[in-house]
Amino acid sequence: MLNDLFNFDNIGTILSSAVMSIIPALICITFHELAHGFTAYRLGDNTAKEMGRLTLNPIKHIDIFGLLMMMFFRFGWAKPVPVNMQNFKRPKWYMAVTAIAGPLSNLILAAIVLIIYGFLFESLGGFYAQGAGAVAREIIENTAYISIALAIFNLVPIPPLDGSKVLFSLLSEGMYYKLMRYERYGIIVLILILNTPFFRSTIGQLTSTLFSNFFFFLWKTAYDIVGGLSIANF
Repeated sequence: MLNDLFNFDNIGTILSSAVMSIIPALICITFHELAHGFTAYRLGDNTAKEMGRLTLNPIKHIDIFGLLMMMFFRFGWAKPVPVNMQNFKRPKWYMAVTAIAGPLSNLILAAIVLIIYGFLFESLGGFYAQGAGAVAREIIENTAYISIALAIFNLVPIPPLDGSKVLFSLLSEGMYYKLMRYERYGIIVLILILNTPFFRSTIGQLTSTLFSNFFFFLWKTAYDIVGGLSIANF
């Protein structure tokens, strides 16, 4: 992908694909971070609410570098929602629940998007969609794919990703708080790993597999229901 960015023969295609990923990426990160903040709020922490992060305004959640990653590589991150775990009655466990809420919201979003996609597929032009229908189809497909990729990426158990908070919750209290003190250094490890082709290909393969199998089933089911209703009405 990086080589393609510097290949002027492909630059138009790359930029066009990136532009078509902006809206899906903003939708996905907004739902992800809102899920974190709302879950923390329900569990007793008002920090996200007080800082204006319980909102569907994507500007509040954007991390520019993470957004660019989602646009060009289809996985990335947003600006973390502030959470003060000391406000939780059970800090370690409630932090894990707050963390898992983000990826879970993305999987639910992808499922809903693909079901709606199945219902609207023929209205958008079906397999031969053109013009606005083709654009709408690409945006919908990108939203589902990026949402799945965001969920999988954030489940990687490397701080500060959500998966680390879930994994760390299984540790003893002493070990948990000791590791959390070094959480901010995890981003260095994460950046190094992001530069490895193995990591990017693994995330991509997992996302493609989930998208093509389980979530594709949801789209096809909705599509078949619409087809069945059309035949019945005829």
